[in-house]
Amino acid sequence: MSGSRWAVRLVGLSMALGLAGCAGQQTRAASSVVDYLYPADAEGVAVEPSIPTLALPVRVGIAFVPEGRRGVPAWASSRYLTEADKADLLERVATHFRKYEFVQSIEVIPSAYLTSGGSFANLDQIRTMYGTDVIALVSFDQVQFTDEGLLSLTYWTLVGAYVVSGEKNDTSTMLDTVVYDVPSRSLLFRAPGTSKVEGRSTPVNLSEALREDSLQGFREAATEMTANLDTQLARFRERLKEEPDRARIVHRDGSADGGALGAPASLALLLFAGLRRRGRGGCPEDRNLF
Repeated sequence: MSGSRWAVRLVGLSMALGLAGCAGQQTRAASSVVDYLYPADAEGVAVEPSIPTLALPVRVGIAFVPEGRRGVPAWASSRYLTEADKADLLERVATHFRKYEFVQSIEVIPSAYLTSGGSFANLDQIRTMYGTDVIALVSFDQVQFTDEGLLSLTYWTLVGAYVVSGEKNDTSTMLDTVVYDVPSRSLLFRAPGTSKVEGRSTPVNLSEALREDSLQGFREAATEMTANLDTQLARFRERLKEEPDRARIVHRDGSADGGALGAPASLALLLFAGLRRRGRGGCPEDRNLF
């Protein structure tokens, strides 16, 4: 083969490698509520939601679902998010919602109590252990871009997808919380939170910087998610007003409210009608509801 042909092939190979390098690299860690509640090996097993019966004040559990998801390797767990970090993030969210009068308790449940693909059978076990009827399941998706070039990632959730892009050493994070009534298998509401931390590291301190950016990303996403949970809670209240047959309310002290939420008087005792905080009077509308 002539030298000129070798030169052409060498140039072509160099261009191909160069283009491949421009594609960049990413490190991803993720968990999935979909995979936890509806695992692949349970296909064909129907989960039939029913009208939830919500007992006031509510007892809530909050937990991270097990890591790993379809399309992401099983080993792709977070290098930086420890169980202590998870507990700290969940405690921040729980503290925010403990101030509401309709919440009796919020239990932070260790990840070890949730089994991969455990579905509602696993939630029934947790309900028995902790006495919680409502549970908030938190999943995450975090990618750290560690090479040159514009990169993108799609986060899939129960209701859709989020697409984000990143440059070298950027950290993009999404937390997604779904709130379920366990006995009825009914989804009450959900709320996401996202963050993007721009990389500022050098090769010397890259590993340490990526860890700091990872934890910062989780904290910022948790802050946004908590605010969105407040918003979705208020919307859930309004939906109950507009469609009172969506749920039934009972009271732990045995007081009656008329059973189903169809009667106007029952609206005064809706689960989330009292979105006032302990020690505060709330808005005039909320005071009237009490």
